[in-house]
Amino acid sequence: MKALLDYLPLIIFFYFYKTTDPKDSHHPLLELVGSAGNTDQNHILVATCALLIATLIVYASLFVFQKFKLEKTQWFIIIMSLVFGGITLALSDVTYIKMKAIIINVGIGIGFLLTPYFTKDKQPIIKKLFDSVLTFDDRGWIKLNWVWCGQFFILAGLHFFFGFIYMQGKYWGEFTAFGDIIFTLSYLALMLLSVRKHFKSPE
Repeated sequence: MKALLDYLPLIIFFYFYKTTDPKDSHHPLLELVGSAGNTDQNHILVATCALLIATLIVYASLFVFQKFKLEKTQWFIIIMSLVFGGITLALSDVTYIKMKAIIINVGIGIGFLLTPYFTKDKQPIIKKLFDSVLTFDDRGWIKLNWVWCGQFFILAGLHFFFGFIYMQGKYWGEFTAFGDIIFTLSYLALMLLSVRKHFKSPE
C-alpha cells in the first residue's frame, strides 16, 4: 500500500502530462498557482502543478499513517519536489522539474554510499534492508551496497538522457512515469538473482 502511495503522484503527473494541450496557458491548475504558462510546454507545467498537489496530499497521509513521522528519504523527496516544482512554476521553465529526479537519485545514491562511514554501527544501509534474507560478510555487504548505489546513479543518468538529450525530451514524461519504476524493479530482480546463493532460506 505504501509503495503504491509513493508512486501515486507520478501516476497523476502522467495523466495531466498526456491530457493537457501543450499550448494551453490558461489551464485551471496554472491559474490556480498564478503561473504565466509556457509557449508550448504547458502540459509539463500543469503536470508539475498536479504532482506538487498530489505529493503534499500523499505524504501528509503517510505522515498520519506512519504515526506522525516520515523517513529521511521521504522528507528529501518532498523538499526536492517543492523546491524544483515551485521554481518550475514560478519561472514557467520546465528545466527545473526535469532536474528534480536527477538530483534526488544522485542524493540518495550518495547517501547509501556514505552510510558505512558516517553511521554509528559503520554498516551500509543495504544490510539493514536485506539482513533478514541474505547472508554476507562485511566486505560482501559493502560490495552489495555499491551495486545498490549504482541503481540510483544510473537512474540519474537515464533521467538526464531522456530529459535533455534524446529527441529533446519528447519521451521524458513517459520515462518519468513508467520507465523509472520498470528499471528499478528490473535492477532489483537482477541483483537478487545474482546473489541467490546468499539467501538464508531456499524459499
